[in-house]
Amino acid sequence: MDSLKQGVNYVSESVKQATSGASKETNKQVAKDGDAPIGTRASAAKDAVGDKFDEHKHDAKAEAHKQQI
Repeated sequence: MDSLKQGVNYVSESVKQATSGASKETNKQVAKDGDAPIGTRASAAKDAVGDKFDEHKHDAKAEAHKQQI
C-alpha cells in the first residue's frame, strides 16, 4: 500500500514539475518581449525565477518518492 501511495505522489510531483517548467518558459518569453511594458517584463522575469525554483523542488520531491517505491 505504501508503494502505491509513493507512486501516486511521484506522479503528482512529476506533473507539478512539468507545469512549473512550462510556466517558466512562458514567463521567460514574456520577459524577453521587447513590445511588453517594462513592469510586465520584470514581473514575468521574477515569476520565471520562482517557477524554476518550484520546478527543482518538485523534481527533488518526485525523486524522493521514486526512491521510496
